[in-house]
Amino acid sequence: MEKTIFIVDDEESILKLLSHWVKNEWKYNIKTFTSGNDFLDSLYEGPDLVLLDIMLPDISGIEILKRIKRNNKNLPVIMLSAQASIDVALESIRIGAYDYFPKPIDKNRLEPAIKNAITNYDLQRRVDELKGDLQREYSFDNIISADKKMQEVFKMVTKVLDNSITVLINGESGTGKELIARAIHYNGIRKDAPFVVVNSASIPRELLESELFGHEKGSFTGAHQRKIGKFELANGGTLFLDEIGEMEMSLQAKILRVIQQREFERVGGNETIKTDVRIISATNRNLKEMVNNREFREDLYYRLSSFPIQIPPLRERRGDIVILINHFLNEFNRKIGKDIKGFTKPALKLMYDYDWPGNVRELENTIERCIILADHDWIDIDVLPPQILHSDGSVSLQTDTDLFADDAPIIPFEQLKAQAIKHALRVTKGNIVEASKKLNVGRATLYRLMEKYNIKSKRG
Repeated sequence: MEKTIFIVDDEESILKLLSHWVKNEWKYNIKTFTSGNDFLDSLYEGPDLVLLDIMLPDISGIEILKRIKRNNKNLPVIMLSAQASIDVALESIRIGAYDYFPKPIDKNRLEPAIKNAITNYDLQRRVDELKGDLQREYSFDNIISADKKMQEVFKMVTKVLDNSITVLINGESGTGKELIARAIHYNGIRKDAPFVVVNSASIPRELLESELFGHEKGSFTGAHQRKIGKFELANGGTLFLDEIGEMEMSLQAKILRVIQQREFERVGGNETIKTDVRIISATNRNLKEMVNNREFREDLYYRLSSFPIQIPPLRERRGDIVILINHFLNEFNRKIGKDIKGFTKPALKLMYDYDWPGNVRELENTIERCIILADHDWIDIDVLPPQILHSDGSVSLQTDTDLFADDAPIIPFEQLKAQAIKHALRVTKGNIVEASKKLNVGRATLYRLMEKYNIKSKRG
């Protein structure tokens, strides 16, 4: 897309010269102004760069620069002045000018300055767009739940958005602890600063200290250059310490010092580095129990848990299962390029009854797998993963009596049908499709009979 440069100068000769360079030689669109007020009236048109004379007849260039920066702090402005004053140049840069050029203007320096300024502006706009995308992605509207327990979680989260209190998020694996942490950050007062994640369980213990605090060159074997740690990278923003319960005691003491004193040293270094980070930590372990067992520092526990938030597992909020199924169904239909309508009633019932030990993450992965495997508009029971088809809550296929032995007693026909279904499921190791073929009935009929006799499939 062609870029547009606004040129503001009351000297006709300078205006013509700049217009010729910018439009005819450097191929930018231009709009020219001889009045500061006329320029300000057109600022809403959104130029990509401004060439601004400091000495204008109606309003000073410095005042215009201040107004530009109040309106759009990132818009690049290159100041032009016939007075080669160091003080004026420094004042312009302090207010936010991208560069300063005395007159007569050096054409060979101005061209790359314009090009670099516009490139940086494009990058900054892209960064702002990505930040906006993140804030939208992690808004509370995108955390799907209708359950009262989760509504209480959201209510708790809103209490920590306008402050920097340390937050501890408790919950089983897959419940969405990092999602909640990101929602706190991207909706809070630090949303424009970095959000940095450290997973204590995924980083080898001998490297975790360096990962957190950084290291100096030569501080240990393999330290070939200085490394900036996560505390430095997160300065001004949020450091998310995931799986904090896996951190060894010696490192816990150093984390406590950073929280208390807001400073640290890199590994192998003597320089004290100040840091301003908000710490949000998460764990699937019972830290209080770990404190009692001397596996976690009590003083660190109380520092981290200033504001605890407990996320309930999916099995305790079953009302969310169907809502989440529909949400992920739409999401993966779009990503994979399919148009699956939904799940059949038998499949949906199995999904609802399953305990989801992996919580929302397991449900999400299951939906994606089912959509990939599905060959029809509706996802049936035959594409569900084995752990759902044969969950622990289902009835065992094993029978204590061989119904077809010669000395077996004659039993009522209805009971015989139920036992025949169990026998077929045992022989086919719980394969519904195969069992329906062996019994010479349709799958729909088999599902209906299984529901009638309260038979649930389980691999023998």
